[in-house]
Amino acid sequence: MSVQVMPAPDRVSVGLRSQLLRQLNHWGGAAERLDDFEATASPEAWASLERYVGVTLRGGLKEAREQLKREAVAVRAAFNAVRTHRELEQLADQVALLRKRYLQTELLVDFYVAAVRARANPEVGLQLRACDVMADRTVRGTLEQLAMKTPPIMTYFTTGVGASILRIGTRLWDGSLSPIAAIRLTYHNRFRTTSLFHECGHQVAGITGWNEVFAQTLRTHLAGASTEIAETVASWASEMAADSFAFAYSGYAAVVALSDVVAGRGAEVFRFLLGDPHPISYLRVLLGVEMCRRFYGMGPWDELAAAWQQIYPIRDAPSFSGTVVSAVIPLLPRIVEAALLTPMACFHNKTLAELVDPQRASPAALREMQNKAGGSAFTSSHWIWTECVRLTALTGLRYAIEPEKGPEILKQQEDWMIKLGHLTAKAA
Repeated sequence: MSVQVMPAPDRVSVGLRSQLLRQLNHWGGAAERLDDFEATASPEAWASLERYVGVTLRGGLKEAREQLKREAVAVRAAFNAVRTHRELEQLADQVALLRKRYLQTELLVDFYVAAVRARANPEVGLQLRACDVMADRTVRGTLEQLAMKTPPIMTYFTTGVGASILRIGTRLWDGSLSPIAAIRLTYHNRFRTTSLFHECGHQVAGITGWNEVFAQTLRTHLAGASTEIAETVASWASEMAADSFAFAYSGYAAVVALSDVVAGRGAEVFRFLLGDPHPISYLRVLLGVEMCRRFYGMGPWDELAAAWQQIYPIRDAPSFSGTVVSAVIPLLPRIVEAALLTPMACFHNKTLAELVDPQRASPAALREMQNKAGGSAFTSSHWIWTECVRLTALTGLRYAIEPEKGPEILKQQEDWMIKLGHLTAKAA
């Protein structure tokens, strides 16, 4: 009986095996230590989240880390089973993939933990609690009427100009689905939080299928306009839906806050990029003005429109943008009709205005609320807890029409948001 002797491993195989073992030890060990990352956000920061949001988020992060560890274990088992140089080369691809998966998971964990870490400052944590409450109120207030579940929502502040949202169920860097909705708000705008309602509109649209239905509704309402213009407007459906949602909850405050953020110099407000879901800024502001006119009649928004058109004459727009703007302006009333006053299947054949009545955010209604509160609207726990969304609308309205009192008005907003944060903490 002959005995088959395995050939001695060559130097290349020995070197490759040693290199792969080092890399496997490195990335497998890093996966094990990724658990420590969560601890970089203090217990106080985690505690500033609503319990069900924190539990859901931590569960999602744990599952992402556990999946990565399982993959590391599988690669190590493959390494231990290697017998040939060809298998070593194939294993090198698996180790490279493990490295990629670690970096994707690390990015995921860092994103969420950094958002939680933003709550470490006690006052900022309370302000974010207030934003969490308002986000939940607006999304829940809409979805419950449609018998749909409200997702866990977390807000966080960061630098920059615009707000954004990572919607629940979004495919993440590591291939998993976002376990919560994470709304990014900006530091500069944290006491004018109507952008929060815009991002909540995106979340509602993602759950209901509103964007797709609205785009088709726009095509129907713009019959008679050129196909190119109708398709251009329909391509803006997602952002116009979110703007409509913010208007329905906060009225003129949403419009004027938007104008202050997108205002620029020269032709900036006419910037137009094919494929960009955002309408031309010039049109976006005038669409908000048209919403105010349709629901509230004459008001300070007329002055905003006049100033907007004076500062940014269409003749200064680039040729193509100017053509689009000139064609869309006459269509704005029809766009408002489509956005707020047309029944949609995604809303169980109701209109957006029936789900969220813009009249509750009208100047008259907000003043009536303020008068009814008798001077305690911004100090009473009852009013702050029950009317936080409309108080934001009232603050935005006052900030727009009383600019000489701007700092005082924002300080008032800051104070009651902190108080709402305290109320939320007590309730939790």
